[in-house]
Amino acid sequence: MTANEREVILKNLADSRERLLRLAQGLSKTQLAYQPAPGRWSVAENVEHLAVVETGILGMVQKGLEAPADSSKRSAMDDPGLIADVAGRITRFPAPEFLAPTGRWRDDELWPQFDAARKRTQEFAAATSADLRAHFLPHPIMGELDCYQWLLLMAAHCDRHCTQIEEVKASAGFPRAAAAR
Repeated sequence: MTANEREVILKNLADSRERLLRLAQGLSKTQLAYQPAPGRWSVAENVEHLAVVETGILGMVQKGLEAPADSSKRSAMDDPGLIADVAGRITRFPAPEFLAPTGRWRDDELWPQFDAARKRTQEFAAATSADLRAHFLPHPIMGELDCYQWLLLMAAHCDRHCTQIEEVKASAGFPRAAAAR
């Protein structure tokens, strides 16, 4: 990873974390649980999903780096296209069952779970000396991505769900007044 790539990924990870913090912190239990329609995720479900995905992706990347590097491979997408697609919700698909929210944590545990996962990702991105561009992992929708792109995907995925949270909070039935926690 070049110095510029490291700077970009650390900025994207920090910015998406801060956006999520602004959107989700301080909400009441009622606001966290509000679903705008059947089958649509609440704020709490979005945050839970992000924590689970982030933990899983970082583990995949670390495991993927154990395989031999292959500099002959090329990613299926370029970096800007990947970010635009994921963050912009261009390609929509349901989360696999094992990544769907299940109420794994109490409301007061959601942010610490996400924040711990994001901290591990940021620490990894700041410290790794691995050639992330020469290690590849398949994405079920996006195709073959290099390990650096998987880190970009994490930040863009967070932004994707921040947009969903904005939609939940903007829906007509969202409880505007903070209810008692």
